[in-house]
Parts: sequence; C-alpha cells; structure tokens
Amino acid sequence: MGQLEIANDSQVYADTSVFIYTVEANATYWQMLQPLWLKFQAGEIEIITSELTLMEVLVYPLRNNDVALTEDYENLLLSSEIQLTPITQPILREAARLRGGTSLKTPDAIHVATSISTDCDLFLTNDIRIRNIPDCAVVNLSEVLNS
Repeated sequence: MGQLEIANDSQVYADTSVFIYTVEANATYWQMLQPLWLKFQAGEIEIITSELTLMEVLVYPLRNNDVALTEDYENLLLSSEIQLTPITQPILREAARLRGGTSLKTPDAIHVATSISTDCDLFLTNDIRIRNIPDCAVVNLSEVLNS
C-alpha cells in the first residue's frame, strides 16, 4: 500500500469521497487517510471543500433516515476548521469553462473549480475521471493505494 504524502502548509482540497471514507471508516482507504487528518488536527495543513460536499455526503444518510450518520457528517463539515467554500458565481463560471473543455460532469467541475479558486496545492479524490486538469495537482487515492 502506498502512502499519502502531504507537505506541511498545504491547502488540500478534499473531494466528497475523502469524507465518506473517513466518516464511514472505509476498510480500504481509512488508514491511508490518517496522515491527512493528523496533519489537519496539528494545524499543519488546511482542508478545503465545497458546500456541494455537504449535499453529497448527506444524500444516503437522509434517504435511509440514519440520524447518527447525518450528525457525524454535519459535525465534521460544519463544526470543525474545515473550510466549507460557498458555490459562488465565479466558481460556477469556472466550472462551466472546465466542463466545456473537458469531460468533467457538473459536480466534478464544481469541485475542481472550487479547488482552483481557493488556490489549493492538492486535490484529493478517488474519481479517475478527474485528472490532467491545468492548475490542479490531482492525487487519486486508488493510485496511491496501488503504488
């Protein structure tokens, strides 16, 4: 198993999958993500994500009426030092530009545009469709795992 390497003082964009793997203790990725959370808790890095992440992580817990899981996600995203970035008109314009020039789907384009607009150093995802994006250093978790 490869290791996730994150430089101190980095601004790390965490895609929705990072939060799902963490909160739900995904057997494959939970251990690999621990350096991210340890650096975050120590104040060595910032973690940034879009408000879209909140919507995406809450779909299944709300559908299944899983109050505990809903609260776990809300506590992590709303009650911590994670920077939850609003979806603004400039982000939507950048997302449209990205969507027009790549094969990104709308939610992915919003995530990447948010990462670019907040000057993130790293974009953590497990979506293989997100790669080779100018101004965005993408790290795919499954590729790290298999390295």
